[in-house]
Amino acid sequence: MERNGARGRVVVTGLGSINALAADTDSFAAALRRGECGIGPIDLFDTQGFRTHTGAQVKDFAPLSAIPRSFSRRRMSRSDLFALAAAVQALKQAGLDPIPAHLRDGMGVAIGGGAGGLLEAEAFFQDYLRRGAGKARFSRLAPVNCASSANHLALHFGLWGPKTTLMTACSSGATAIGLGRDLIATGAAEAMIVGGTEPLSRLTFASFNALQAVDPAYCRPFSGNRAGLTLGEAAGILILESLAGALARGAPILGEVLGYGVTCDAHHMTAPDVGASGAARAMRAALADAGLPPEAVDYLNAHGTGTPLNDLMETRAIKEVFGGRAGKIPVSSTKSMHGHTLGASGALEAVVSLLAINEGFIPPTIHWETADAECDLDYVTEGARAVAPGVVLSNSFAFGGNNTTVIFGRYREGQGPHG
Repeated sequence: MERNGARGRVVVTGLGSINALAADTDSFAAALRRGECGIGPIDLFDTQGFRTHTGAQVKDFAPLSAIPRSFSRRRMSRSDLFALAAAVQALKQAGLDPIPAHLRDGMGVAIGGGAGGLLEAEAFFQDYLRRGAGKARFSRLAPVNCASSANHLALHFGLWGPKTTLMTACSSGATAIGLGRDLIATGAAEAMIVGGTEPLSRLTFASFNALQAVDPAYCRPFSGNRAGLTLGEAAGILILESLAGALARGAPILGEVLGYGVTCDAHHMTAPDVGASGAARAMRAALADAGLPPEAVDYLNAHGTGTPLNDLMETRAIKEVFGGRAGKIPVSSTKSMHGHTLGASGALEAVVSLLAINEGFIPPTIHWETADAECDLDYVTEGARAVAPGVVLSNSFAFGGNNTTVIFGRYREGQGPHG
């Protein structure tokens, strides 16, 4: 299923991110290279009584400095503000600040997410319990749905192209990128703002604690003593354009979306299929879509949550797809630094993948402590490597067995997608 060559080439012209490590992509790249940890005590809400009190929280976020004053912030959630701030960054890098009037008709939005305005809804409910129904401050209640961010982006930037929201749990942001690629490649859109956004909230935090899926300290992906994930919050935004459109306006080309694959485990609502067939099929589908052999992949950005079963499953899937070469491919989980940002994770790690291509380094897996006989790949545990990957495969595996793999490549001139 080699869609890319038939439907046209789609490139990335802008990146934006808000996360626990940094408030912009330049600082994010520097933090990743240094192997910094954004995990620490949470102060957004009271964590007393929970298994863990840590997370990858965005600290000192200042919407007034990140978002133009001309944009209305009324009824916008923390999640919406993350997405808008990251989109402003990405559009500026793409040379689309402001967006030309002639492009707005064909420019759309595809955003993945989950919790939406849940943090604000929790604050409203607490106010309701304290003050009563007649005195609770309704202004604190932002829309409690993941569609809100896509709506705000389309409204604030005046975009008239396709607009959609995807909710496939932790693969949402990655799937939004794949959909945006297809909309452009098939001519349904000229350009797309794509990505994901997710805030921390009490309910999400409580749910993962109840599942005993969180590490009391910090996540340790692929380490033999791993004990769970660390929740985080973030937004990751990409600007996608047709290659022809990007070249016509002299846009910076940061990379190419070479292919993606989407599969379902049909196995369990929360547990991964340790047989790894769904994850392996997603990677194979992405390679087929890109028209690439497994040997072409230079770096694999793993889903790598730090839970015992997920890391084992992903390692098995990588071995199944890459065979004898599996141990020679650098594999790292940057969730060890920025936490698991759920619906935003696939988009945030797409930003990581493109920063690796453009900045010429492979980010490390930090917090690795002990060997696991079954997780025995090259997880880049010694620190960042000064290697410039040309092709990066990024995995996102989610609750409900939702699997998405996206492949990015360095832009090369020529007729084919890979030069």
